[in-house]
Amino acid sequence: MTTLRGRWNFGPGDVVAGVSVAAVLIPQSLAYAEIAGLPPETGLFAAALPLLFAAPFVSSPWLQTGPVALTSLLTLGALAGQAPVGSAEYVEAAALLALVVGVTRVALGVARLGVVAYLMSEPVLAGFTAAAAILISASQLPTALGVPRPDGGVLRRAGHAIGHPGDWSSEAIVMAAVTVALVLGGRLLHRMFPGVLLAVVGGLTYSATSDYDGSTVGRLPEGFPDLSLDLPFGELGGLVVPGIVIALVGFAEPASIARTFAAATRTRWSSNREFVSQGVANLVAAVSGGFPVGGSFSRSSLNRFAGARSRWSGAVTGAVVLAFLPVAGVLEQLPTAILAAIVIAAVVPLIRLGPLVRFWRESVPQALVGTGTFVATLATSPHVEYGVLIGIGLAVCVHLYRELPIHYDIRREGTTLRIRPSGVVWFGSAHQLEVDVIGDIAEHPDAELLVIDLSGTGRVDYSGGVVLRRLVEEAESAGLRVRIVGVPAHARRPVRIHLAGHGDPAEVEE
Repeated sequence: MTTLRGRWNFGPGDVVAGVSVAAVLIPQSLAYAEIAGLPPETGLFAAALPLLFAAPFVSSPWLQTGPVALTSLLTLGALAGQAPVGSAEYVEAAALLALVVGVTRVALGVARLGVVAYLMSEPVLAGFTAAAAILISASQLPTALGVPRPDGGVLRRAGHAIGHPGDWSSEAIVMAAVTVALVLGGRLLHRMFPGVLLAVVGGLTYSATSDYDGSTVGRLPEGFPDLSLDLPFGELGGLVVPGIVIALVGFAEPASIARTFAAATRTRWSSNREFVSQGVANLVAAVSGGFPVGGSFSRSSLNRFAGARSRWSGAVTGAVVLAFLPVAGVLEQLPTAILAAIVIAAVVPLIRLGPLVRFWRESVPQALVGTGTFVATLATSPHVEYGVLIGIGLAVCVHLYRELPIHYDIRREGTTLRIRPSGVVWFGSAHQLEVDVIGDIAEHPDAELLVIDLSGTGRVDYSGGVVLRRLVEEAESAGLRVRIVGVPAHARRPVRIHLAGHGDPAEVEE
């Protein structure tokens, strides 16, 4: 079992794991920068210093931070329309977006609001993740097929590429297919199989020894990033909401990773501390020319199985990437088809439609939420953050739909009228309860005693207490005595507050 002390102890396993993850992260960071519409070197910048500075704050010893596909897609959507894709203004806006994400996450962690990591319902997460994975894969299809990117949205470009086989490049297709086979097939052989590394080395070798004239990474500046906060703060207003959405939605993946590993190893983890560490990583990404970053499930898994034992394995990864920056030019001849295939191999496992189908068998309302989020995410691309917001709105509507009605049983016992509501007596349902009970009283003019049994209520909020008092007053004005019984512990305060000083108060029994 990993102890808290063990998380701080640096050992050989952390070095091996950190170097192993860096071998995967370096090419992935180039590809994920491309998804975000950024120059490839920004991916390397986002994979170096952010990991070093986040390490002291992390809660999970295995969580690996850096550029990830989902956050990159969200970044593309947030920056759409801010500046021409790939321009200097676009790069600066991406750094400013990382600053917003970082400030939001640090603030949530310091305020101990890590609970917000659990506020997205499972149907919303399932629908959004599946749709986002489809969009990410689709964005890489033209490159994997060797087709020049046409204009239009992600799905339109993918459809155009698939529909014009005459434009396909056999070399690009072969390299992409081999890469996917190495990455996905290699995992079946062994969790530590270096599929990404073999694909990159093979691609560089082929590009250098042949007359390959397809798309390659191109020029990569060699050197360390410039540290600066000279950002376009005038554009801040248009990035605050997308940044907050990325801070929350992008945290779902690292939170899931940390929870999974903590459960498997019987160790504790803190969502508050993870918020802080992820926030610090984004703050450093902002000042070092990067873009929003998050936690990677595949790299975190590799980190754990490679022997990581402390939080410093992530710092090792960042240090290796940092040391690589002065010689980054060795990747300039890497075919982009291989980078596209690396992305596709990473996100294809996330295209899980099974849960959406299962929702239809288990709960139609939740199925509507999951499917609605899925469709909305695809329809709003590249502004996929709108898909998340629509999904959350649907989830809230379903919740209100289920909480709004309040059911109750009414029983007549001689001159006693007994009413037992069940559900939540809150401001959305209390009024209907009042209307229904007054109607029942009118139908029993000879009743002398009204008994309101609250033992079946899940909660009574302030407005519910006000309505109960008004209901008692109306019943007594009609000549009935009123007893309130079965008051649950959680409802005693609002019930007693609103019935105290009532004059000739109703009898209240717990």
